[in-house]
Amino acid sequence: RVLIFPKGNNVDHLSMYLDVADSANLPYGWSRYAQFSLAIVNQIHNKYTVRKDTQHQFTARESDWGFTSFMPLSELYDPGRGYLVNDTCIVEAEVAVRKITDYWTYDSRKETGYVGLKNQGATCYMNSLLQTLYHIPYFRKAVYHMPTTENDLPSGSIPLALQSLFYKLQYSDNSVATKELTKSFGWDTYDSFMQHDVQELNRVLCEKLEDKMKGTVVEGTIQQLFEGHHMNYIECINVDYKSTRKESFYDLQLDVKGCRDVYASFDKYVEVERLEGDNKYHAEQHGLQDAKKGVLFIDFPPVLQLQLKRFEYDFMRDTMVKINDRYEFPLQLDLDREDGKYLSPDADRRVRNLYTLHGVLVHSGGVHGGHYYAFIRPTLSEQWFKFDDERVTKEDIKRALEEQYGGEEELPHTNPGFNNTPFKFTKYSNAYMLVYIRESDKDKIICNVDEKDIAEHLR
Repeated sequence: RVLIFPKGNNVDHLSMYLDVADSANLPYGWSRYAQFSLAIVNQIHNKYTVRKDTQHQFTARESDWGFTSFMPLSELYDPGRGYLVNDTCIVEAEVAVRKITDYWTYDSRKETGYVGLKNQGATCYMNSLLQTLYHIPYFRKAVYHMPTTENDLPSGSIPLALQSLFYKLQYSDNSVATKELTKSFGWDTYDSFMQHDVQELNRVLCEKLEDKMKGTVVEGTIQQLFEGHHMNYIECINVDYKSTRKESFYDLQLDVKGCRDVYASFDKYVEVERLEGDNKYHAEQHGLQDAKKGVLFIDFPPVLQLQLKRFEYDFMRDTMVKINDRYEFPLQLDLDREDGKYLSPDADRRVRNLYTLHGVLVHSGGVHGGHYYAFIRPTLSEQWFKFDDERVTKEDIKRALEEQYGGEEELPHTNPGFNNTPFKFTKYSNAYMLVYIRESDKDKIICNVDEKDIAEHLR
């Protein structure tokens, strides 16, 4: 069926979606792949008909798909435009259902060498993060080396639950359940997931592991892998006074809005703010002073986790919105560029901060729902893989990079000569977290993990 919001779904555009009518009663694992177009017919001039196409894998979880901003309400309701004639509006939907390879006969381990994680309802953001961490072999090895005993219960011990999950990801032939792990966090209900986001989950998990690693052979692993430092400084302009504060980070939050790519976000991160006029800085013995304030990096970690601010609060609309703007990220990220402009004076310039992209975590959909999956290249070879809950598939680099930049895309025509304006639509799937590995550390991080790293009781 077609689902329409004549006054817009929280936007000043007509919102229109294709919807599976009986999604609540569908059998477990049901899915259909469809290419479809929705149109509002122009009853005066057919060539002004607004038509948008897209494609989607419909499932019980993602049972509707379409366009939140189909066309401006001002155009739709303007009687002279021809969309609304005698109080009547004509909507067309064209749907082509494609047969795709049967979900059930596809064998991820056989096709790719990897297996997926089962979805527990609201956990796909967790699944994409766990796959990303699992595919940092140095991290996985450290998790295996955490002391646990066969008397621990996985549901009560985060280390054992994670070890057991990693072991199954490494050796099982089928997708792996995550219930024991979420129980060990104390997140055993659907609600507990709705209250967290992936960044928070990442921090909770890493803090708990860091804590459990204290006093063991793997103490400090989390810091070694993920911790970097920056320096917040305030420097007076007219007197000799400078205040600095060193802080550590495990991930960096980068602005997407107003930035065309990762470099633009880093430029913004280290931008100097002037404190003057009413905003002067109170420098201890010098009173109020004009000053400049900013952040510079002392060191970057071997594994750099970048959180992209795709979700933000819109004060005008009093709601969270998702930023679908185009935002590019490179395969190789050089943080020493332009003479080390991101680095503080006391940074060690002998370290080469050249990074290679290892993982791209993607969110597809709007603010109040949608789906998460990850593109990872486990060994940094040319081959990318898509980890989408239970299913792992081989993907090319274009799918992992350019198609996750967001922005708009033009679609080729399904029926040429019918309405020949190329059609643009906003892409609702885009990257919200990037994982980079430093070139000089990659051999250490992408290490071998084999049976001898795994405790006997776990095997």
